[in-house]
Amino acid sequence: MSPRPDRPRRPPSTARRMVVMLLLTGLFLGGLFGIKAMMAAGMNQFFDNMPMPAVSITAAEVERRLWPQTLDAVGTLVAVNGTDVTTEAPGVVSAIRFESGQRVRKGEVLVQLDASAETASLRALEAALKLAQAQRDRYRELFTTRQAVARADLDERESEAERLQAEVNAQRALIARKTIRAPFDGVLGIRKVNPGQFVNPGDAIVSLQSLDPIYVNFSLPEQEIGRVAVGQAVTASVDALEGRAFTGTITAIEARVDAGTRNFLVQATLENPEELLRPGTFARVRSEIGEPLQVLVVPQTAVSFNPYGNSVFVIAEVDRQPGETDMEGKPLVGRKLVARQRFIRTGATRGDLVAVIEGLSAGERVATSGLLKLRNDAEVTVDNTVQPAAEEQPVPPNS
Repeated sequence: MSPRPDRPRRPPSTARRMVVMLLLTGLFLGGLFGIKAMMAAGMNQFFDNMPMPAVSITAAEVERRLWPQTLDAVGTLVAVNGTDVTTEAPGVVSAIRFESGQRVRKGEVLVQLDASAETASLRALEAALKLAQAQRDRYRELFTTRQAVARADLDERESEAERLQAEVNAQRALIARKTIRAPFDGVLGIRKVNPGQFVNPGDAIVSLQSLDPIYVNFSLPEQEIGRVAVGQAVTASVDALEGRAFTGTITAIEARVDAGTRNFLVQATLENPEELLRPGTFARVRSEIGEPLQVLVVPQTAVSFNPYGNSVFVIAEVDRQPGETDMEGKPLVGRKLVARQRFIRTGATRGDLVAVIEGLSAGERVATSGLLKLRNDAEVTVDNTVQPAAEEQPVPPNS
């Protein structure tokens, strides 16, 4: 047989070349993503097993202290007697008989209003009264000795004399109201009128305040109504006189509780011989009740206050687990400090301290700073070089 002639080779089809190219591209990308996934898994495993560095914090011991039982409130100073002196009658100021800031006694004349017209009317009425009284006396004598006048005429003269006497008394009272006097002993404020000024009834002329003693009014919640009584001692302080305490006693307790605030009003009387306390001033009031209580206290910075409960991080010393290493992979041995979260029940606060009613024991150590960096069982190191303030009666550094 004669050999078959060679056929010419056909070039690969376009479709076949596209399939081969897609397969090669898929293998390349699959390998690339596989290598990246292996690297990510290894990195995650490294970070998961990497030891966390110890958190630097400050710490303080839970202390046992004696705290007096007190009622604390804020109040307002009020004058025992205090008013804006006014006038009952209208008129023009003819004379001012005081100086602003002057101390006055009850009954001293402060302002004189012009009463010339009223005085002239009084003189006319007094003259008419004098005549009426003379006629009454004459008719009374004629009636009693001679029966020369009728009883009705005598009654008419007596009535006329009484009427005029009443008018004279009324006019004298009107003139007296033109003289404005101090209603009680006290210290005057700054005058609010000038000579020649017309004043109407009720217009303020000057403030008059009695300063010693002085009231302090303050409110307490209804739960405390059984812990206060008239005669109980109180101390008060004001921001304007830092470091000074003024003593007094409770002199009145409001008979009802305010339905809106559920508070009741208490009034105490303070001694103010130097007249340093002034009406209208804001005051802090404290009253000690009962014997001092023994309480456990921690700095307020140690407590995380949350709606679901307050907590602290308690510092404990524990043994290290086998295989623990530092950041460089070196093995660690011995003991370490860890912070463990514990829920507590808190009580009253005083200054920078807060009382712990439940959850801690005296002598335990709690973290006082760096709480946001802590988690349960986190390793910590204690550095008390700079500690947060923890004073029962803190004093500002610029005082």
